Amino acid sequence: MSQERAAPARAASLEEFSSWPEGLCRRELPTALPRLLISFASDTWIEHIQILKIIVERFLPHMNHLTLEQTFFSQVLPKTVKLFDDMMYELSSQARELSSQNLEIQTTLRNILQTMVQVLGALTGCVQHVSATQESVVLRNIQSLPSSVLHVIRSTFVHCKNSESVYSGRLHLVSDLLQALFREAYSLQKQLMELLDVVCVGPEADESDDILNMVFVIHSLLDICSVISSMDHAFHANTWKFIIKQSLKHQSVIKSQLRHKDIVTSLCEDLLCSFGSCLQLAEQMAQAGLQDNTDYRLFQKTLKLCRFLANSLLHYTKDFLPFLSDACCALHQLYLQIHSKVPPSLYAAGISQAQQEEIAGTFLVTLDPLVSQLLPFPPFVCAVLDSERVLPCALQLPQCLLLVTILDALPAQPREVQSLWCAHSPASKAAPRVPLLKALFCSFEQCSGELSLPVHLQGVKGGGRAAGAVPLYQHVCVHLCTFIASFHPSLFPELDVALLSAVLSANMITALLAMDAWCFLARYGTAELCAHHVTVVAHLVKSGPGECCQLTNLSLLLRRLCFLLALPQQVDFIQTFPPEATENLPLWQHISFQAFPAELRKQAAREVTSVGATQSRGWLRSSRTVGELEALNTALSALLVVCDSAGEALEVGQQAAVMDAGIELWAFLNANLVTGQAYVQQTLSLLFPLLGFFIQTLDPQLITQVVTVQASLLRREPPDHVRLAALDFVRALGKTLLWPATQDRVLPSLSSVFAALLADRSWLLQQHALEAFTQFAEGTNHEDVILQCLRSEDTKDRVVSFLEKTGFVDETAAARVERVKQEKGIFWGSSARVLSEEAQWPSSEPSSKRARHERPLEEEYRSAVRAARAALEAVGALLQTGPAPDWLPVEVLRLQEQVDELKRCGLQDEA
Repeated sequence: MSQERAAPARAASLEEFSSWPEGLCRRELPTALPRLLISFASDTWIEHIQILKIIVERFLPHMNHLTLEQTFFSQVLPKTVKLFDDMMYELSSQARELSSQNLEIQTTLRNILQTMVQVLGALTGCVQHVSATQESVVLRNIQSLPSSVLHVIRSTFVHCKNSESVYSGRLHLVSDLLQALFREAYSLQKQLMELLDVVCVGPEADESDDILNMVFVIHSLLDICSVISSMDHAFHANTWKFIIKQSLKHQSVIKSQLRHKDIVTSLCEDLLCSFGSCLQLAEQMAQAGLQDNTDYRLFQKTLKLCRFLANSLLHYTKDFLPFLSDACCALHQLYLQIHSKVPPSLYAAGISQAQQEEIAGTFLVTLDPLVSQLLPFPPFVCAVLDSERVLPCALQLPQCLLLVTILDALPAQPREVQSLWCAHSPASKAAPRVPLLKALFCSFEQCSGELSLPVHLQGVKGGGRAAGAVPLYQHVCVHLCTFIASFHPSLFPELDVALLSAVLSANMITALLAMDAWCFLARYGTAELCAHHVTVVAHLVKSGPGECCQLTNLSLLLRRLCFLLALPQQVDFIQTFPPEATENLPLWQHISFQAFPAELRKQAAREVTSVGATQSRGWLRSSRTVGELEALNTALSALLVVCDSAGEALEVGQQAAVMDAGIELWAFLNANLVTGQAYVQQTLSLLFPLLGFFIQTLDPQLITQVVTVQASLLRREPPDHVRLAALDFVRALGKTLLWPATQDRVLPSLSSVFAALLADRSWLLQQHALEAFTQFAEGTNHEDVILQCLRSEDTKDRVVSFLEKTGFVDETAAARVERVKQEKGIFWGSSARVLSEEAQWPSSEPSSKRARHERPLEEEYRSAVRAARAALEAVGALLQTGPAPDWLPVEVLRLQEQVDELKRCGLQDEA
């Protein structure tokens, strides 16, 4: 009963306070304010608001601003915040029951929203009063005001942002009040930021409180930014502008208190979100086809916001760089994500060329200065060069472009910064990373899809000509070579390691890029440097064991570098690796004699020919072991290189010596052919093109034998290098006219060879077959062979498409991009799994040698039987080319006895 009697009394008292004139309010402030504060403990929202409004409107103008915090803000504002939270909870709890039929709930919710608008209005009055103070305001004297206001503002914005889901489709019943609530919060925050922009930090003795208060304000506005990022672009930008401005303004006292990682991460997220909206608008305009002025203005507005956020990030990182160690990953990802959404990325949005140029000129140009600013920062180096991070397909090209950008920026940096990026990290470093050049080659290798299309980038301007679009390979190669030209001499060992490692890569395109860069280095440097490189690579090639892709890459590099040698260095090279020495044949088989002037070419060709022919004939008189056969193949390879690159330098007698050696080897192998042996297959792949070089002078019977053996070999699907060698020989047959007596035996086999190779499943062999067949058809008089080869409709269509230079598949540009993306995802997914598995393997111990019995015994049997069957088929093919020698029947009987012995010893036991 006492509370019921007190309520009318409080209401009458509040009405009395409301009617007091200004002078009375000023005089009675010391006694009236305590009474109002006691009444503020009321349980009703309405009375709370009434009391708050009376204090703000009638008594606040007369309070001393130095005592506002103690006499008013600290006592009233926390209770006001609790009141607002209670109303927000009630609003959210009952919102689901809102409907046009339930008028009671509708009235209740609208009353709550109106009350909340009044609370925001009262808080706005508090801010306006403090702002109107003529004297300087110290932050600690109003510390409860910013914290309370920011809490209420954030709560309001969150509710407005989630209103669609909160009101479950009945938003229209309260939308007018929600708009009013948003406008009040918008106005309140704007005025609060204006107030905080002019407040002062207190004396040093009390500075710690002001520091904490300012840090709280910045962090609170940071939380608000994440809420309003998609609600109002201009308001969002102004909020960020205030955060950055205050952070920099009070940098000296708050730098160690700020959550720098959160600020940078939020700024990056908002930037990505705004950029996504910008691209969405550009994509809509491109799809519509018409330039809608409204959409275009919104696009430009959003793009300007992106530029503003990027510049804000640039300023913040510049001033707080030492505190951004844990934010570097976010900055790295920001660069990659942005560039993955614009051309030339395969995953870019479909926007017009005009919008692409506008985005690049307005926004993307701000990212390169950001990268340059981060170059001296070790944590950013670790983030970019992290050896353990596996990037998704969409970010692989942006990573490559980022590394190229860093290459461009490093020459202007001090030596210490260049070393930071390019040198190997010490073993004690916790975060593993790779040197920049190695990272570039690895990243470039991952851009297989972009290289195969290829994608194009803006070229480098030069010679007064406008820059044109260049393929990705050329773009990376040009910038890499430019970087090498400005490389600090102290880091050349790192360059050598990176280039050699890339040349030895199993990835062809990566090795080719490294070779191009190496050749540039050889041309850019001195003649002595070039000679040194040639000597080093030559020793590597000479000592390389067997056949492998690494040796192939090194030999190709050596071949190219030899063309760059100056004449004195060429003479020194021949003296260092004399061609007449047998042990140098493994080296000279990889060198083009066209690299040398006429006299040196003639000398080297003569010496290699002499040694090679002698070693070939010597093999026929040797025990013909596998090791000796390997040496024979080396000699044949060297002879083939001489014929191919220096044939005109050979005298008639030297040519005859080479041809005779080839004919003698063929005669022996033809009689003792075991095609299942790898070294014999290698010998055949060298003999075919070597004999083809002398096709005009070969005996018709020998030509018949070679073509017949090739047809027989192809039916057993030999290795690719044997099939390619067969192409070299039949290609040469287009230059000669076969004798009528041999045509009946040669032409059917020749047609069989071409038909088999034109239908090969390997696209590479198929391409070489099309080229060889075209050259044969252009020169031959035996048109029947051409008709026989084209009996298959598929083969005929393939040849016609090759001649007309048309593709087999009609594929649109968009479809091709999608196909490449799918292929890249599949291939890179497999590679990533392999890398992940390798990372889990122990690296400290070498893998144990595999025991012989680990190979299944059944496979051993199959291999032996295949070799025996192949040998018998080869004998049968030879019997079709001419009469059998006298000793053959005896050898066949011996083979039959061995088969019978196998049956008795093993096969019967199994039965």
